[in-house]
Amino acid sequence: MKRAVFERITQIPAPRDVVFRFFSEPSNLGRITPPQLRHRIVEGPSRPLREGDTIEYAFRMFGVPMRWRSRMASWRDGESFSDFQERGPFAYWLHTHTFSDTAGGTEMRDRIEYTLPFGWLGRLVAAPMVRRQLERIFDYRGEAVVRAFEKG
Repeated sequence: MKRAVFERITQIPAPRDVVFRFFSEPSNLGRITPPQLRHRIVEGPSRPLREGDTIEYAFRMFGVPMRWRSRMASWRDGESFSDFQERGPFAYWLHTHTFSDTAGGTEMRDRIEYTLPFGWLGRLVAAPMVRRQLERIFDYRGEAVVRAFEKG
Protein backbone atom coordinates (compact mmCIF):
# COMPACT_ATOMS: atom_id res chain seq x y z
CA MET A 1 0.00 0.00 0.00
CA LYS A 2 1.24 3.46 -0.87
CA ARG A 3 1.69 5.77 2.13
CA ALA A 4 1.20 9.50 1.97
CA VAL A 5 3.19 11.87 4.17
CA PHE A 6 1.99 15.10 5.74
CA GLU A 7 4.47 17.34 7.56
CA ARG A 8 4.09 20.55 9.51
CA ILE A 9 6.50 22.70 11.53
CA THR A 10 5.17 24.97 14.27
CA GLN A 11 7.22 27.56 16.17
CA ILE A 12 5.99 27.81 19.76
CA PRO A 13 7.02 30.69 22.06
CA ALA A 14 7.75 28.52 25.13
CA PRO A 15 10.56 26.27 26.43
CA ARG A 16 10.67 22.72 25.09
CA ASP A 17 10.01 21.04 28.46
CA VAL A 18 6.85 23.14 28.95
CA VAL A 19 5.62 22.43 25.41
CA PHE A 20 6.29 18.72 25.75
CA ARG A 21 4.39 18.63 29.06
CA PHE A 22 1.44 20.36 27.35
CA PHE A 23 1.34 17.65 24.67
CA SER A 24 1.70 14.91 27.30
CA GLU A 25 -1.68 15.84 28.80
CA PRO A 26 -4.48 14.05 26.91
CA SER A 27 -7.04 16.77 27.72
CA ASN A 28 -5.05 19.37 25.78
CA LEU A 29 -5.77 17.65 22.47
CA GLY A 30 -9.35 18.91 22.65
CA ARG A 31 -8.06 22.46 23.20
CA ILE A 32 -6.15 22.41 19.91
CA THR A 33 -8.68 20.53 17.75
CA PRO A 34 -11.10 22.52 15.56
CA PRO A 35 -14.49 22.77 17.33
CA GLN A 36 -16.44 21.56 14.28
CA LEU A 37 -14.83 18.12 14.75
CA ARG A 38 -16.57 17.80 18.15
CA HIS A 39 -13.57 15.92 19.51
CA ARG A 40 -13.84 14.20 22.88
CA ILE A 41 -11.87 11.55 24.71
CA VAL A 42 -13.95 8.44 25.34
CA GLU A 43 -11.29 6.45 27.18
CA GLY A 44 -7.71 7.10 28.21
CA PRO A 45 -5.40 7.89 31.08
CA SER A 46 -6.13 10.84 33.37
CA ARG A 47 -2.40 11.36 33.89
CA PRO A 48 0.34 12.45 31.48
CA LEU A 49 0.87 10.05 28.60
CA ARG A 50 3.70 7.57 28.26
CA GLU A 51 4.72 4.81 25.88
CA GLY A 52 2.12 2.06 25.53
CA ASP A 53 -0.86 4.19 26.60
CA THR A 54 -3.99 4.05 24.49
CA ILE A 55 -6.62 6.72 23.96
CA GLU A 56 -9.98 6.41 22.29
CA TYR A 57 -11.60 9.50 20.75
CA ALA A 58 -14.98 10.26 19.28
CA PHE A 59 -15.27 13.02 16.67
CA ARG A 60 -16.99 13.99 13.44
CA MET A 61 -15.22 14.07 10.10
CA PHE A 62 -17.17 15.50 7.16
CA GLY A 63 -20.20 15.32 9.48
CA VAL A 64 -19.84 11.57 10.00
CA PRO A 65 -19.40 10.30 13.60
CA MET A 66 -16.19 8.32 14.02
CA ARG A 67 -14.13 6.56 16.65
CA TRP A 68 -10.35 6.48 16.77
CA ARG A 69 -8.14 4.43 19.04
CA SER A 70 -4.45 5.26 19.16
CA ARG A 71 -1.50 3.84 21.06
CA MET A 72 1.60 5.74 22.10
CA ALA A 73 4.03 3.66 20.03
CA SER A 74 7.20 5.48 21.08
CA TRP A 75 8.07 7.98 23.79
CA ARG A 76 11.31 9.89 24.34
CA ASP A 77 10.56 12.20 27.23
CA GLY A 78 11.06 15.84 26.28
CA GLU A 79 12.07 14.98 22.70
CA SER A 80 9.45 13.06 20.72
CA PHE A 81 6.56 10.64 20.69
CA SER A 82 4.53 8.75 18.12
CA ASP A 83 0.91 7.73 18.16
CA PHE A 84 -0.24 4.81 16.03
CA GLN A 85 -3.85 4.30 14.99
CA GLU A 86 -5.06 0.92 16.22
CA ARG A 87 -8.62 1.53 15.04
CA GLY A 88 -9.96 4.38 12.97
CA PRO A 89 -10.73 5.73 9.52
CA PHE A 90 -7.29 5.15 7.96
CA ALA A 91 -5.77 1.91 6.72
CA TYR A 92 -2.53 3.11 8.37
CA TRP A 93 -1.65 6.16 10.49
CA LEU A 94 1.55 6.98 12.37
CA HIS A 95 1.91 10.51 13.76
CA THR A 96 5.35 11.48 15.07
CA HIS A 97 5.83 14.67 17.10
CA THR A 98 9.40 15.93 17.50
CA PHE A 99 10.40 18.88 19.70
CA SER A 100 13.64 20.89 19.56
CA ASP A 101 14.97 24.08 21.10
CA THR A 102 15.07 27.29 19.06
CA ALA A 103 16.11 30.84 19.92
CA GLY A 104 12.45 31.84 20.34
CA GLY A 105 11.24 28.74 22.18
CA THR A 106 10.41 25.36 20.63
CA GLU A 107 10.10 23.98 17.15
CA MET A 108 7.54 21.21 16.91
CA ARG A 109 7.60 18.96 13.87
CA ASP A 110 4.59 16.83 13.03
CA ARG A 111 5.09 14.00 10.55
CA ILE A 112 2.14 11.84 9.62
CA GLU A 113 2.48 8.75 7.48
CA TYR A 114 -0.92 7.49 6.40
CA THR A 115 -2.68 5.21 3.97
CA LEU A 116 -6.27 5.73 2.96
CA PRO A 117 -8.68 2.79 2.98
CA PHE A 118 -9.90 1.11 -0.24
CA GLY A 119 -6.52 1.05 -2.01
CA TRP A 120 -6.19 2.92 -5.30
CA LEU A 121 -9.89 3.81 -5.27
CA GLY A 122 -9.53 5.49 -1.86
CA ARG A 123 -6.51 7.44 -3.11
CA LEU A 124 -8.29 8.49 -6.30
CA VAL A 125 -11.51 9.61 -4.61
CA ALA A 126 -10.44 10.86 -1.18
CA ALA A 127 -6.75 11.83 -1.26
CA PRO A 128 -7.20 15.52 -2.17
CA MET A 129 -10.10 15.94 0.27
CA VAL A 130 -8.18 14.29 3.14
CA ARG A 131 -5.08 16.38 2.40
CA ARG A 132 -7.13 19.61 2.54
CA GLN A 133 -8.74 18.49 5.80
CA LEU A 134 -5.31 17.78 7.34
CA GLU A 135 -4.13 21.23 6.22
CA ARG A 136 -7.16 22.87 7.89
CA ILE A 137 -6.83 20.86 11.10
CA PHE A 138 -3.12 21.63 11.43
CA ASP A 139 -3.59 25.30 10.51
CA TYR A 140 -6.06 25.56 13.38
CA ARG A 141 -3.89 23.47 15.67
CA GLY A 142 -0.78 25.57 15.05
CA GLU A 143 -2.64 28.79 15.82
CA ALA A 144 -4.30 27.29 18.92
CA VAL A 145 -0.99 26.02 20.33
CA VAL A 146 0.73 29.37 19.82
CA ARG A 147 -2.24 31.16 21.45
CA ALA A 148 -2.15 28.79 24.42
CA PHE A 149 1.46 29.72 25.13
CA GLU A 150 1.14 33.43 24.37
CA LYS A 151 -1.52 33.68 27.08
CA GLY A 152 0.69 31.80 29.53
